[in-house]
Amino acid sequence: MARISTPGRVRGTQDIFGDEQRAHAHVLSTFERVRALYAFGRVDVPVFEATEVFARSIGETTDVVAKEMYSFQDRGGDPLTLRPEFTAGIARAYLTEGWRQYAPLKLATSGPVFRYERPQKGRFRQFHQVDAEILGAPEPGADVELLAMADQLLRELGVDGVTLKLNTLGDAETRDAWRAALVEHFEAHRGDLSEDSLKRLEKNPLRILDSKEACDRPVADAAPDIDAYLTGQARDFFDAVTAGLDAAGVSWTRDARLVRGLDYYRHTAFEFVTDRLGAQGTVLAGGRYDGLVESLGGPPTPGVGWAAGVERLAMLAAVPTPTPLDAVLAVEDDAGLARAQRLLGALRRAGLSADAVATGSPRKRYDKASRMAARALVSVRADAVSVRAEDAADRERVEAIAREVAA
Repeated sequence: MARISTPGRVRGTQDIFGDEQRAHAHVLSTFERVRALYAFGRVDVPVFEATEVFARSIGETTDVVAKEMYSFQDRGGDPLTLRPEFTAGIARAYLTEGWRQYAPLKLATSGPVFRYERPQKGRFRQFHQVDAEILGAPEPGADVELLAMADQLLRELGVDGVTLKLNTLGDAETRDAWRAALVEHFEAHRGDLSEDSLKRLEKNPLRILDSKEACDRPVADAAPDIDAYLTGQARDFFDAVTAGLDAAGVSWTRDARLVRGLDYYRHTAFEFVTDRLGAQGTVLAGGRYDGLVESLGGPPTPGVGWAAGVERLAMLAAVPTPTPLDAVLAVEDDAGLARAQRLLGALRRAGLSADAVATGSPRKRYDKASRMAARALVSVRADAVSVRAEDAADRERVEAIAREVAA
């Protein structure tokens, strides 16, 4: 009979187990705790959406839409896409589910996202993100709130060596004037630009500023800064954001080359960057997208948000050692199994974590249980229960429950 082969794990996916799973769970639990501190409500949106949700919001000309999305037709012929990020789905739900009545709305979520890209350190085709958004708040205070929340999350995870890079993209008038100046500059140096940048020049010229191609850097570095084109209102907005960050104790540095290519982005753009992950050093990024909801057919709606990769945060986080069990039971003879089961149930109902060693050779069960991390070690026989613990309070608590079970 032919040997049956086992299908392998799909490239770019992961089976999260052991220490990796503990780090992953630590990131998520810390995120949930911090978002509650900032009064962000939990929201969950579908894993897949109509393809146009992402094509409109992320942009037809971006690499994500052009090369990286997992898109398919379902059996009814509808074009669907596995979400490559959260913001577009949240913006769609804000419109279709009537959430506008609750604005300003502070929302947070987490879960898997999907992009077909080359797997590398901390980056997968199915990966996980934590995400925070504020919809319906035009004030710079919303930007400060999100950045303070992100800063606290990274601090509570123990992620050190991180720099907050900050820039302004101005308002619509600023952006239009700066874009025109950039096009004029890049057109004058067409012969020095890479093939990719020539394509961007036609559709998305701001993206040339963060090109990694060596031939593009001299031209990009010599391009005009946005500051010369800021309107008074845009300058006041950025000044309010930076003043708010200073007041909140959030350190930042200006990066005038930090951009977002799509037209609906406004004002604040930011990235938290580390040198501990090589060239791909961004661990959390976001910005203000006051035109996004409008691109999905809604009314003009201010919005700002950020996202961070859970896998990358887990690589950087200071993960605490696993918490020991409150009690582990060694069932030293099979006649004591029923008694052990009753005691296990009572311990757990009392809010104590507990497990039992009840299989294998009865003579070896106690030794096996003693090697498990637990505050109390309980020997269970048909006619007796004994408890050992370094802390007297731990021993007395388990003994009291054991007496109640025996009564």
